[in-house]
Amino acid sequence: MNFEQARFNMIEQQIRPWNVLDAAVLDLLSVVRREDFVPPAHKSLAFADMELPLGSGGEAGQCMLAPKVEARMLQDLAVQKHEKVLEIGTGSGYMAALLAQRAQRVVSLEIEPALVSLARANLQKAGVSNVEVRQADGAKGVPVDGPFDVIVLSGSVADVPHKLLEQLKTGGRLMAIVGDAPVMRATLIQRTSAVEYLTTQGWDTLAPRLLHFPEHSRFNF
Repeated sequence: MNFEQARFNMIEQQIRPWNVLDAAVLDLLSVVRREDFVPPAHKSLAFADMELPLGSGGEAGQCMLAPKVEARMLQDLAVQKHEKVLEIGTGSGYMAALLAQRAQRVVSLEIEPALVSLARANLQKAGVSNVEVRQADGAKGVPVDGPFDVIVLSGSVADVPHKLLEQLKTGGRLMAIVGDAPVMRATLIQRTSAVEYLTTQGWDTLAPRLLHFPEHSRFNF
């Protein structure tokens, strides 16, 4: 398989037509080798417009998001080099690797032990040194390491828990895919003050649920 041609096709045929036009994001996708983060059984599908399953057994149901979804989330967040990022749902480590290229530091939480080991190995092989992968329940975040400039949920939730929003700096952004199938919305929440948040829902998509997140929240933003 010609990975470079497949990567070019992914960017030009899937990602750019999906309104991902930020040159920095497109360049990043051409540099970080997605095929190195895909399970060997699915390597031929590394650049396909689809979610890819990760493992079996305990981590069943976990997957890599479709490339265009990851790209558009990156574009919307506009991560800067001085920023500290919290990712929830490490998976294979690919999104963490993308974030690491744009941020100062990334803390990535993964609940499944097998995926923690996989992501750490993938990131080490890729030479990514500013990501720390931890086995933890992402629904709680990591208040002790906060506040964060950026929080990314690499999967869908019914609602964004308030305890995660509290871990944002003022001016910080949280990106999540919120809602229930068949309609979920990419949701960008910016903390504008100690008690106020600005929410924008820019585009529709679908993604599998993150584990252990509540299906309902009493917090309205």
